[in-house]
Amino acid sequence: MTLIADTGRSAAAVLPGLAALTGPPPARPPWEAAAPEARSEHWHSSDVDPGPESPARPPQHPERLAPAPIELRAWGDGSHSPLYCPAPSRLDEALAADVNARLVAWAERIGLHAGHLEEFAKTGFGRLITLAHPECDDPDLLLVSAQMNAAWWASDDYYADETDLGAVAEALPERLALVSSALDPPPPVGEFTPPLQDAVVSDPVLVSLRSALAHVTRHASAAQVMRVRHTTHQMYVSWNAYNAWRHAGITPQAWRYLAARQHDSFYTSMILIDVVGGYELPPELFAEPLFHRALTQAGTAAVLVNDLASAAREAGEDPDCNLVLLLAAERDCSIAEATEQVVALHNDVVRGFEHSRAALAAVPSPELQRFVLGARAWMGGCLEWHDNSSRYK
Repeated sequence: MTLIADTGRSAAAVLPGLAALTGPPPARPPWEAAAPEARSEHWHSSDVDPGPESPARPPQHPERLAPAPIELRAWGDGSHSPLYCPAPSRLDEALAADVNARLVAWAERIGLHAGHLEEFAKTGFGRLITLAHPECDDPDLLLVSAQMNAAWWASDDYYADETDLGAVAEALPERLALVSSALDPPPPVGEFTPPLQDAVVSDPVLVSLRSALAHVTRHASAAQVMRVRHTTHQMYVSWNAYNAWRHAGITPQAWRYLAARQHDSFYTSMILIDVVGGYELPPELFAEPLFHRALTQAGTAAVLVNDLASAAREAGEDPDCNLVLLLAAERDCSIAEATEQVVALHNDVVRGFEHSRAALAAVPSPELQRFVLGARAWMGGCLEWHDNSSRYK
């Protein structure tokens, strides 16, 4: 089933049977309500504490996603051309501080970032998530996204990027392979299962991923949980490409980098929009090519902001994971000139997202419209956070 931009046809004609897709989801069987490790007796469960649940859930506020006109926004030190990006839809520093405190407490409980908790707290992942999900006031639901994103970022720091934290290029592929078993425990295989158990529960990064997924599972359907697993695996395929380039001493062409980067973007974070929003976009609509294109455009635009924010800090290192540095090397131009080129690309991608959003407006699904506006809000909150986080200073 493919969405077709045809104003001469009704949305019902374009999407036959849509009413059946957008109704309430079927009741989940009892075993799906439990955390993944509770459904698999051969895994330990002491390391997957997702933290306390909020005693009362405030209402959602989808009206905060109203699409205000996008304007050109200054960023960084203001010396470069502005970014075409939505403004943040919600600034709530008290809620951001609450979510961040809960996130740091969770990290301390499970042993993540031991010896670096103060630095982790200053990064302000709780603020990012509060900016990125403006329709939600529930700290527990916001923590779903905060924990999952913190776990993804931890695997990047400890496995891929930061050698002073133990990242070893030769060890990355096998570490990422263990992630698959941590997030999707295989069935028992006799004497070979205990060593895998021990490896999974002794690595703080793997513990964080399992704990974060357990919290997702408390609030998500089985399809949404599987979406998280598969998108995580997809992202890690790109990481292995970066690692291979580094190991071989290859500086990739910019187009090859972007081909990988578009599957290693904030798309991964954005798949949690409906979970945090307390609803579910039906899998059939999540898989629609035009919706997928829009979400990928939003994720790519947001990750280009990440490259722009990281360029100064990463200058002088291998340029294989930053488009600004890659373009400067490939085109033999200055960092300032390459920055302008990435700004222009970002702005084009956001305009492409807006075209996709306009084409999706004919789809009579409140969940889909809400999700797309959530991706728009994610872009605005993402720029606000990158411009202020200590991680990029």
